[in-house]
Amino acid sequence: MQIRKTYREVNPELLYAEIRDSILKQGASLGEEKMETYALPGDTSSFITRGTLTFRAQDAAGEEKECLRTHVVGSVKTETKVMLDSDDKLFPPEKVSALQADLDFIFGSYEVK
Repeated sequence: MQIRKTYREVNPELLYAEIRDSILKQGASLGEEKMETYALPGDTSSFITRGTLTFRAQDAAGEEKECLRTHVVGSVKTETKVMLDSDDKLFPPEKVSALQADLDFIFGSYEVK
C-alpha cells in the first residue's frame, strides 16, 4: 500500500519524528534512519529537508524483513511531502489506518487537499 500526503507550513523534521514514533507504537522496529538538510540555491537562509525511515517486522517464519519505508521531503516555508510504502503482509492495513488516523489528528489542518 502506498500513502502520499502534502502538508503546507509543517516542519519536515517534526513530521519525520511523528511518523517514526507512530510506526514504532504499532510494533515495528526501526531499520534505517537518515535525515539531510540542504540550503536552497541562491537563498542560503532557506532549507529543504530530506528524510528516509525504514521499519522492520517479523514474517511468519520469524525472520525480520522491511515492512515499511517512509520518505519526507520539504521545507518549513512551503510544502512538505510524505510518501509511505508498506508491505500489507508485514504491516497490515489496520496498522496503516491507525497511522493515518494519527497523522490526520496531528497534521490534518495543514494537509493540502
